[in-house]
Amino acid sequence: MDYFSSDLKLCASVQSGLEAVLKREMISNGFFCEGAINGRIPFKGKLTEVARANMFLRTASRVFVILGSFKADTFDTLYEEISEIPWEDILPPGQGITVLAKVLKSTLMSPSSIQSVTKKSIAARIKQKRNLSRLPETENNLVIEVSINQDIATVFLDTSGDSLHKRGYRLLVGRAPLRETLAAGIILLSYWKEDRVLLDPFTGSGTIPIEAALIGNDIAPGILRNFAYENLPGGKEICKNIRDEAKGRIKENQLRIFGYDIDPKAVGLAVKHAESAGVSKYIHFQKADMRSFSSRFAHGIIITNPPYGERLNDVDIASLYRDFFKMYTSLDSWSAYVLSSFRETEKSFGKRADKIRKLYNSEIECNLFQYFGPPPKKEEPKDI
Repeated sequence: MDYFSSDLKLCASVQSGLEAVLKREMISNGFFCEGAINGRIPFKGKLTEVARANMFLRTASRVFVILGSFKADTFDTLYEEISEIPWEDILPPGQGITVLAKVLKSTLMSPSSIQSVTKKSIAARIKQKRNLSRLPETENNLVIEVSINQDIATVFLDTSGDSLHKRGYRLLVGRAPLRETLAAGIILLSYWKEDRVLLDPFTGSGTIPIEAALIGNDIAPGILRNFAYENLPGGKEICKNIRDEAKGRIKENQLRIFGYDIDPKAVGLAVKHAESAGVSKYIHFQKADMRSFSSRFAHGIIITNPPYGERLNDVDIASLYRDFFKMYTSLDSWSAYVLSSFRETEKSFGKRADKIRKLYNSEIECNLFQYFGPPPKKEEPKDI
């Protein structure tokens, strides 16, 4: 029986702080999932579910197949347990592998030794089962991850390849880039809907407006890229089918999304990225100082990642934040979501946030400062 035609134990990894957002995403996409364990949310399914998770989940970092879990407090035990996994049914003939290791509070503490023992065990089993003299080395290796936590080893097969934040539209990296998965997570945490105005007054290379346009028209985050699971038996055909499903879900909502930046190079980069993502017609990018922004709309959402000390040190941060908040409060009944590690954010704003959520921009610990405006009034039913 084909290993990948049966129900598989799966999990999706997620950036710290976005676990609840990813779980909601998974449920809305039809996955039966559990709570996060060490930054991974377990679920079950076949290779089709692997493909759908990689294609449609906006806040997941990677999707894994869980190949096994066991106690491993000696290298002999690790070798033997790894050799019990049916690698000849998992890895296609001629497929090379790369082994990664993560260790926490365990007897076996050397990642390099764990990698070496794991690869030797896999190679020995495959050579025996396939009557080979050596394993192939290829440029397109599948990644096997061994994670050992308190002497319990779990073996994962990475089905994503490149991290899922790499959507495929960001051709060049601007200054202090915001990961696409984090941008999507903030948007999904916010009150923004496709019928509301969205402004990013510090748009940089355009990640927040582009992710909003993808969300607003149900464009799958993985529609432009390839995945590691395509190297597995049946993977390419399944990927084609899921990509066709993704194309069929695309909508044509008329979105009102604006991206401002004072740097003309950043705006030019944002425009190119929006064109690459296929959403340029939904976003208005403009070289402008955020202080000049005004709007005729009574309700709107600001979602932004302004400069902060750890990220850019050539800006008078406190003064910039004061001017930004002055602009925000001049708008009628808007809400604002501001991701920053600047410690004096609320002091500069002169107002405590309605809600704060800890998030990470790559390795930088940040806070999402949330200021809520009143919701739009519901229209009264008209007499017929």
